[in-house]
Amino acid sequence: MEFLFKRFATAREVVAFIDRGRTFSYGQVIATTHAFEERLHREGVAGGDVVAVLGDYSPELVCLLLALVRNRNVLVPVTRESIVDWDTILELSEAQWVIDFTSDEADFKMTSARSSNSLIAGLRSSGDPGLILFSSGSTGTPKAILHNMRLVTDKFRKPGPRLVAIAFLMLDHFGGINTVFAILGGLGTVVTVRDRSVVSICSAIEEHRVEVLPTTPSFLNMLVRSDALERFDLSSLKRITYGTEVMPQQTLDRVSRAFPGVLLQQTYGLSELGVLRSKSREDGSLWVRVGGEGFQTKVVDKILWIKSDYAMVGYLNAPDPFDADGWFNTQDLVEVDGEWLRILGRDSDLINVAGQKVYPAEVEQAILELDNILDVVVYGEANPLLGHVVVAKVATVEPESAASLKQRIRRACAHHLAAFKLPTKVVVANDGEFYSARMKKKRQA
Repeated sequence: MEFLFKRFATAREVVAFIDRGRTFSYGQVIATTHAFEERLHREGVAGGDVVAVLGDYSPELVCLLLALVRNRNVLVPVTRESIVDWDTILELSEAQWVIDFTSDEADFKMTSARSSNSLIAGLRSSGDPGLILFSSGSTGTPKAILHNMRLVTDKFRKPGPRLVAIAFLMLDHFGGINTVFAILGGLGTVVTVRDRSVVSICSAIEEHRVEVLPTTPSFLNMLVRSDALERFDLSSLKRITYGTEVMPQQTLDRVSRAFPGVLLQQTYGLSELGVLRSKSREDGSLWVRVGGEGFQTKVVDKILWIKSDYAMVGYLNAPDPFDADGWFNTQDLVEVDGEWLRILGRDSDLINVAGQKVYPAEVEQAILELDNILDVVVYGEANPLLGHVVVAKVATVEPESAASLKQRIRRACAHHLAAFKLPTKVVVANDGEFYSARMKKKRQA
């Protein structure tokens, strides 16, 4: 971590953050971090303590995180929109402190918890700081993921380019933490937002001449189907990165047409392993090469496996998922073309129809090509005869009955998909019901 502060000291007047119309320099980052270190000492927060921090990005909150890392604490970043229940977070992390940063002041509270987890104890004995994140828990109890924070920050010893980027991915998401450290590591500028709506994000891009937008396919679909492209000047964008879920080709084609000359980069990472370097085969292509220094990849039975030098210490509440040689099963199904991969979706998202496998993204792609479709999410619904049937939840541009939609969808999909892949049920919904707080599609009924 010291290498970052030495770098910050060379750029004290450079703007590190733009937050709600105010600028915050790297000199202020250094001073504010030191002030928080003194506060941690006064409050009695000891090195190795587990500390949950509740809030959203601001310069002061990031400085608090930096102070906690320098104090060798185990961080648990949490947002009000967290996809995991607050009580579950406190229970699984065994947080000894809660710092509420949802206002402009940091409120410190000690809990009655005592950290007894052996993985945390091992990290504490090493003298390294930690980071605890949580899986979505969409298929059961969320997993608490422990990282060595020294390894997380070591990736940025080599500075990247100086860029202006928006902090879109959230504080409790590995991609969000990775983005902020990458931008600060390159002495760039982080633009923070409190509202991740299309209007709010586009307004920030226009006002602050944002160059990089790290986001999700779901957000990009909302963006290109809105009138924001006509309302806002987004010409400052140089790169749009997208990940965390499968990108429909239809959406990627729309984004390519909407942003000619902007580099569209598919990213890939997991909370357990970190964010890999990636390169798209070409703009508008879903084929990607992933890996980079510190990562190895292989495909076994169409499933992507990864070995990472930056892998988590382990799950706090689940068995070790790594094999004897350190490989991790991502559960992501892929197609392979030489060194290039195409991500098809999570194995757990597959719909089993009478023994036949259905990829939700494949059905969604076919439906998105139809007129009057704003967005769609496909999932399986239990059926006593077939195991599951395919359900399509659809948002339309103009009102349309479920019966009419179902007829159109089945007729059109029959030209592209096998009969068992056709939706047997169509639900009309508002597109706001489709997405989690992390702007990813929710594949549950």
